[in-house]
Amino acid sequence: MKKNGIYEFTIENTEFPSMGVAYYEGEKVLIKNALPCQRVLGRISKKRKSKIEAKIIEIIEDVDYKVLPKCSVFGICGGCTNQDVPYEKQLELKKNQVMRLFDKAGISDFDFEGIKSSPEVFEYRNKMEFTFGDFEKGGNITLGMHAKGMSYSIVTVDDCRIVDEDFRTILKTILNYFTDKNISHYRIMPHEGYLRTLVVRKGKNTGEILINIVTTSQMEFDFTEIVNILKSKSYNGKLTGIIHTINDSLSDVVQADKIEILFGREYIYEKLLGLKFKINPFAFFQTNSKGAEKLYSIVRNFMGDSSSKTVFDLYCGTGTIGQIAAPKAKKVVGIELIEEAVRAAKENAKLNGLENCEFIAGDIKDVIKDITEKPDLIILDPPRAGVHPKALEYVLNFKAKDIIYVSCNPKTLVQDLKVMVENGYKVEKVVLMDMFPHTAHVETCVLLSLK
Repeated sequence: MKKNGIYEFTIENTEFPSMGVAYYEGEKVLIKNALPCQRVLGRISKKRKSKIEAKIIEIIEDVDYKVLPKCSVFGICGGCTNQDVPYEKQLELKKNQVMRLFDKAGISDFDFEGIKSSPEVFEYRNKMEFTFGDFEKGGNITLGMHAKGMSYSIVTVDDCRIVDEDFRTILKTILNYFTDKNISHYRIMPHEGYLRTLVVRKGKNTGEILINIVTTSQMEFDFTEIVNILKSKSYNGKLTGIIHTINDSLSDVVQADKIEILFGREYIYEKLLGLKFKINPFAFFQTNSKGAEKLYSIVRNFMGDSSSKTVFDLYCGTGTIGQIAAPKAKKVVGIELIEEAVRAAKENAKLNGLENCEFIAGDIKDVIKDITEKPDLIILDPPRAGVHPKALEYVLNFKAKDIIYVSCNPKTLVQDLKVMVENGYKVEKVVLMDMFPHTAHVETCVLLSLK
């Protein structure tokens, strides 16, 4: 096989994250978003000694279980990947992909409690970042997601089905307004243009809506008219805030150089499992509120009777897991790198009347070595890269009786679990929680005990 060569493949199974596995003359080939039993024509896109990848050009023979996707731009938009696959089949594929990673890592002899479905299969997201751009260079302004396989093309997703009708109303209103005004969108390469991103948050359990219009500082604009238009619209939820964020970063990341409140307040409240959380514009919060309640219930069940235990919540973010664990614990100590998140965690703990929570700002690998208190239980919820090796070393040195590891990336999860097993821990229980229907992603929750 040669790079850019076109070959016929039969997909035998899948690997995380939603990569079809085929073999050609004895060599393994990974093909993104391919499904078992498909026969496809694929172009070799990467060829290294360790990995060969191909992209589908044509499906020669398709599977017979596909369904019609609800979204009109599915297949063009790069957001959802499996909306044409029945939901039960999506769960089966994700379960098999994660279990193969465990098998390959040699992690076995645990109680596997299966994969839990999302309470909402469509319209489940509580936050979306829509990008201003164009689908074709120099074409009409678009607002939505990056097109599949096209780095700079933005497809309008005013029919997106993983968000509810309020998101679609807001997107259409803002796109139509700025199209009529002929306002330019930001272009990454020349660093020119005004409109960058529309971020919408909505509390699924409170109905509160926050609209964040992100622009550069390259022009002055009076938002009074669009604010009044947005306020006049009918929503299923309640519009509680509209803000304008200035972001002059050269990268494509949404960040704030300056925030201006145009209406209401710059945050929303959300409720999870009887607790209330204040969510600021750039705070991390699980994007599937109903699914988060299910995930955190799994964590609480794994905790068992912890009324006499000190719990460490590492990579705690705004302290969501720690605070949900707090009513069942003697004390919770949360550590998080981002200071703003720690401030929010402290504020939320006060909001919920939780006096047994302490939150510390700093890098886990640096902060953890100075803590003299000993945990009975450690909750790990790291970013996709997993636990930093130095931090994991300190975690293991605590010799906590139990560790609960919540992971959004099973690849780095099994790497960390191997180290933990080598250092005296046993994997007791594993549960998968599908927080992201129609995508390749899944959360994994693992209970470990010290042998």
